[in-house]
Amino acid sequence: MRVLVVTNLVPDGNAPQRGRWVRDQIGELRARGIEVEEFGFPRGRSHYLPATRHLRSLLRAERFDLVHAHYGLAGWVARLAGARPLLVTFHGTDVRHPIVGPLSRRLAWRADLVAGVSRALFAEENGRPGLPHVPGAVVLPTGPELGRFAPTPRAEARAALGLDPEGRYLLFPTDPRRPEKRRDRAAALAAATGAELLTGGSIDPEQMATWMNAANVVLVTSDYEGFGMAAIEALACDVPVLSTPVGVAPYLLTGIAGCLCAPFDPEAWAAAARPHLAATDPRVAGAARARTLAAGPMAERTIEVYRHMTASRV
Repeated sequence: MRVLVVTNLVPDGNAPQRGRWVRDQIGELRARGIEVEEFGFPRGRSHYLPATRHLRSLLRAERFDLVHAHYGLAGWVARLAGARPLLVTFHGTDVRHPIVGPLSRRLAWRADLVAGVSRALFAEENGRPGLPHVPGAVVLPTGPELGRFAPTPRAEARAALGLDPEGRYLLFPTDPRRPEKRRDRAAALAAATGAELLTGGSIDPEQMATWMNAANVVLVTSDYEGFGMAAIEALACDVPVLSTPVGVAPYLLTGIAGCLCAPFDPEAWAAAARPHLAATDPRVAGAARARTLAAGPMAERTIEVYRHMTASRV
């Protein structure tokens, strides 16, 4: 089977981790015998028309069994370039954004198959509409490659990063410039608990596990999440996670002692964080749960969808 992956989730200097989960999935698909070619292009309105033209030329010159677009605007590029059959995976911001969201929801009726990375994307969240319930739509996560994420001693991780071995650290692992991630909540929690807030956004993806192992707690304070990659990665390191009930967090964190999945409330979150901030090396039993959403199992689900789509065209 030959698949073309189309995406504008490509990294740059400000966001080296952007789209890592798509590339993780491509690696897992290739490991399972799927021939995958990637067509990537940068974000920004000036890139969409040239990308459409180049993709149209590629589709005329080469044959693919299906095209898999990641992110709504990349899906529009594939649709306008004539990609068929077209599977579009929506990731979160493409559905909830005030401008991109309506375009993504319109595209959902024009793709051959629609996928959301979590069930949460098919429902309203914090006043923002979800994907329409198009017939045949599926939940198709792109999980992280967890080989990079495992528990390591906190002292070792802090030494590698030059952090105070006795420090009290909360990690906000995402880009603080994205308003929906709500860094303000993380900062308020740090102030309430007397902890230092470590902030992501420009962390090298290869170093993220070290930062997570160095932290007492990982925070997901978002208004919404399509999936919730950071929480999965933290749990793979057995690091405590406090999260708003967004994306896969209700499944991921429920029943794991030491974790919290609840609407943001400074007092309740501070009470949950303080025991971890006081502990020498706080850990939770999260790795087994994280593995259920890893890149490998999610790639196998994706291959099942590919086979269904191609079989229906024979």
